[in-house]
Amino acid sequence: MGRGKLRIYLGAAPGVGKTYAMLSEAHRRVERGTDCVVGFVEHHSRPRTEVMLHGLELIGRRELEYRGSTFTEMDVDAILARRPAVALVDELAHTNVPGSRNAKRWQDVEELLQAGIDVISTVNIQHLESLGDVVETITGVRQRETVPDEVARRADQIELVDMSPQALRRRMAHGNVYKPDKVDAALSNYFRPGNLTALRELALLWVADRVDEYLQEYRGEHNIRTTWQARERIVVGLTGGPEGRTLIRRAARLAEKGSGGEVLAVYIAASDGLTSASPKELAVQRTLVEDLGGTFHHVIGDDVSDALLEFARGVNATQIVLGVSRRRSWQSVFSPGVSATVARESGPDLDVHIVTHDEAAKGRRLPVARGARLGRSRIIWGWLTGIAGPALLAVLLNQLVPDLGLANDMLLFLTFTVAAALLGGLLPALASAAFGSLLLNYFFTPPLHEFTVSDPKNIVAIAIFVGVAVSVASVVDLAARRTHQAARLRAESEVLSFLAGSVLRGEDSLDALLERLRETFAMQSVVLLERTGEVEPWTTAASVGTGAVSRPEDADVDLPIGDNMALALTGRVLPAEDRRVLGAFAAQAAVVLDRQRLVDEAEKSRELAEANRIRTALLAAVSHDLRTPLAGIKASVSSLRSDDVEWSDDDRAELLEGIEDGADRLAALIGNLLDMSRLNTGTVVPLIRETDLDEVVPVALGGVPEDSVDLDIPETLPMVAVDRGLLERAVANIVENAVKYSPAGQPVIVSASALANRVELRVVDCGPGVPDEAKDRIFEPFQRHGDAPRGAGVGLGLAVARGFTEAIGGTLAAEDTPGGGLTMVLTLPIAGDGPPVPPELPTSAVT
Repeated sequence: MGRGKLRIYLGAAPGVGKTYAMLSEAHRRVERGTDCVVGFVEHHSRPRTEVMLHGLELIGRRELEYRGSTFTEMDVDAILARRPAVALVDELAHTNVPGSRNAKRWQDVEELLQAGIDVISTVNIQHLESLGDVVETITGVRQRETVPDEVARRADQIELVDMSPQALRRRMAHGNVYKPDKVDAALSNYFRPGNLTALRELALLWVADRVDEYLQEYRGEHNIRTTWQARERIVVGLTGGPEGRTLIRRAARLAEKGSGGEVLAVYIAASDGLTSASPKELAVQRTLVEDLGGTFHHVIGDDVSDALLEFARGVNATQIVLGVSRRRSWQSVFSPGVSATVARESGPDLDVHIVTHDEAAKGRRLPVARGARLGRSRIIWGWLTGIAGPALLAVLLNQLVPDLGLANDMLLFLTFTVAAALLGGLLPALASAAFGSLLLNYFFTPPLHEFTVSDPKNIVAIAIFVGVAVSVASVVDLAARRTHQAARLRAESEVLSFLAGSVLRGEDSLDALLERLRETFAMQSVVLLERTGEVEPWTTAASVGTGAVSRPEDADVDLPIGDNMALALTGRVLPAEDRRVLGAFAAQAAVVLDRQRLVDEAEKSRELAEANRIRTALLAAVSHDLRTPLAGIKASVSSLRSDDVEWSDDDRAELLEGIEDGADRLAALIGNLLDMSRLNTGTVVPLIRETDLDEVVPVALGGVPEDSVDLDIPETLPMVAVDRGLLERAVANIVENAVKYSPAGQPVIVSASALANRVELRVVDCGPGVPDEAKDRIFEPFQRHGDAPRGAGVGLGLAVARGFTEAIGGTLAAEDTPGGGLTMVLTLPIAGDGPPVPPELPTSAVT
């Protein structure tokens, strides 16, 4: 059975109409006869959305008990048993109530897809994991419910449900999104026009990137090389010279003129050695383009112009930015240069900008080596010079200066042989020498117009001519080959230097390394394969590009890495001389993969070591603190059970009070230990609700004497978005710690106040206080400050309090109390900062 297809309706903010659009699509499919059911849809009491549920089959929800409350979640088992063709699942980023089948709803959706059920879902842009920090910067609200970007990227269809900020605010003002009593707070906080505009832009750009990925994949599958100008993508051709910075800045300004423009800087390392790149300058230019939001690419090409155009068309670029040639005017006689060639061959789909700069026409700063890998035109000119040149020379000499002399004639013919060697290499030069000797024999050696030689001296002269011509051609060709080898090694060294630089810069992304390898050799795909044994099947460790293979033997190029790892490339067959650089990439890929796994193992080892440290500290800390209350309880019970003593009512009450105190101490100690264990294992899942502090704080003071605390919680305080249970435990631990260190007769002051978008709860004691250097240390587990007695606890109260506070989105810090003592400042977020939620449901259940 095949995997189901996922369709996502993406919105910039709540209320834009994602659920409505999803239900409309469901009705269209039902009308076409598709078996479609509603797995989970939350209408949030919006009448128009609720009406859309009529006529659709609803799958019953599963009820779950958690902390004394009943919640409903999607019943995955019921949907799997029903096996519809399409299931509607609202709020993809939703966090399920503890005890559910999966922790997140997107994991429920994955199960449905694996079962072959198509799923239609919804998600807001702020819930994408990679955009959490950006959204927090814009709105000031940290989204706790997120979905991995990869889940959204794997969707078969993503449809943007768009609405202008003004239209959305009008919908809210009309009561179509939230209840009337929540509208004013929402419009003045999260749903401000600036926030909505920024979120809308995020959504549009994210969808545009996904569309671009689909477009690139389609172009690759259909081998489309022409440019489709769907968006401005500007390629900057760099030579490694100082003018590169000017070109990059110019390209960035061009990209800014159109929204969504992209800059790609590319350096072509030519294998013919026609480069004067400075590694230091390239590093500076790489940093500059990345600072301006672009990307840097490094490519090897035999012909710089062709490689640049191939790269530009491969990335679907719309513009190319090049600098005016640094070569001097006289050098243009031999070659038009890269800029002119690219401009001539770019075609109508690529605009080429030739940018002036201060280095124009000043010449190259490093000597330019002539390459030996000759193009087709060079070879043709070599043959023409070697064959047509001597023939034309013979005709001219016969007609104009027939008596010039054999020695002079031979020198002139030797000139064309040398020219043929310089232009076309050894073969045209040898052919020119042979053809020239025949012409000398026929036209200039008696007897004329015959292929015979009567004078032995002329035979020697012709033989010397042939020998000199062959020698000169051989020397020229050998020099060219050596130049080519040196240029090839230089190009390889540039790539290897670039690769080594990426290691030094700490770039350890395996996908980035394989992408650089794919670009360097202009391949279609690169795959790193591995297996556990020689007879085991290959598995993909990482891959980039389209058309990736699953076995080394299916690739155009495969390179073993050890016994059970291989690098497979598709696109074209590489020459043997490229294997050295390819081997360096392969070795680096294996190192990066091993490093990633070592990092993962080190992290696991660190977690195990931390758990072991906490376990050891726990055993050491509780060895006495558990025995003390137990010993008191046992002594009191033994006394009460003794038949030798007749206890009075007062004595009996005192012993029972001691038992109760000891039991309370044990309960508090064990509760803190369990809470610390939950924090360390990451199993604390807050259920956020709108809560009044005056409902929570008084309950948290139940464990301290009534006259030990002065409470000042104004009724006008705004509601806070917290987990009531976690907040109660945190406040109880803070107050109990303050009462423990506060002098007798000095009550602890607990007060609260509102500041901007937060509420501060301050617990003030007049005890000995804590030095500045120890203020952070007191929040670590098993820390007890000063001369606290062993029976005063194991030092977990404040650690648990800070852990719970951070879990609900708050902060806990220690300050000095004026006049002496310690003040604990607990900061909590005001509920009105984010989208309001119904009081009966946690934020984790509402998108």
